[in-house]
Amino acid sequence: MTAQEYYLLGNEARKHGLWHEAINHYMRAAELDPDSPAVEAKRMLDDIMSFYCKDMYNP
Repeated sequence: MTAQEYYLLGNEARKHGLWHEAINHYMRAAELDPDSPAVEAKRMLDDIMSFYCKDMYNP
């Protein structure tokens, strides 16, 4: 598979809320092409996941 195909799979997984799967696809795309848009997509997902605080929902 190409970096673009992994990137697109990551986008589909993200749309369905499959965060772990999306990150894995983005990482694979970035390995194949360091200039892939998957690099930025993974960084944004990392930011979202680090912002999420379970304590806010479970006082």
